[in-house]
Amino acid sequence: MRISTKGRYSLEALLYMALLPEGEYTSTRAIAENTGLSDGYLEQLFIPLRKAGIVQGIRGPQGGYLPGRAPQKITVGEILRTVEGALEPVDCVKSKLCPMAKDCMSQHTWAELYKEINDCVDAVTLADLAKAYETLDQVEYAI
Repeated sequence: MRISTKGRYSLEALLYMALLPEGEYTSTRAIAENTGLSDGYLEQLFIPLRKAGIVQGIRGPQGGYLPGRAPQKITVGEILRTVEGALEPVDCVKSKLCPMAKDCMSQHTWAELYKEINDCVDAVTLADLAKAYETLDQVEYAI
């Protein structure tokens, strides 16, 4: 399983937004300038994120985007599934249409991996990422 640029860039944009003061709107242009991501691509990514209620947008000169809910209520899993789709490591995990499903010796392994992936990304919130990011500058290294 690979997370594409859709997932990585959506997470990066939402992290940027979560680091702003609460209630502060920002434009995709500002996100792009501060993260190095493409403004046009961000606009495309925000379409499904808006539909899912993960981001909220307001039009106009003072408009822009902000997280649709509190960052502690938005999980990494929700963001990734919104732009990537299901996070299954192989197609047959959720589909029972596989002709080998009855005799597949690895099906249990794939199902367990799928469960672990989802448990992991659902356990991390946008607030967790923001807190971890903010502590990066505070770490001192000693050899």
